[in-house]
Amino acid sequence: MLVAGMKMGQAQAAQQQQAQANQQAAIEQARQEGAAQAQTAAPAPAAGGMEDETTAQLKKLAELHSSGILTDDEFAAAKKKVLGI
Repeated sequence: MLVAGMKMGQAQAAQQQQAQANQQAAIEQARQEGAAQAQTAAPAPAAGGMEDETTAQLKKLAELHSSGILTDDEFAAAKKKVLGI
């Protein structure tokens, strides 16, 4: 029974590591997409407005945060990157 508990703990740890890897990949993808957007010569959005892609990235980050994949600090940092702050 002890061995089964240890294996379950190891499986949970592996799942958490995978979730963190997925989260890091999502943050990196958002960062890369933001960098690619910044390099293109697209016109700036109207004052106070956001582009659809930025809004979509923020919604994705909010979903990751609300599901517990992103901590408060990670969410705040990723949001700043997307917004270019």
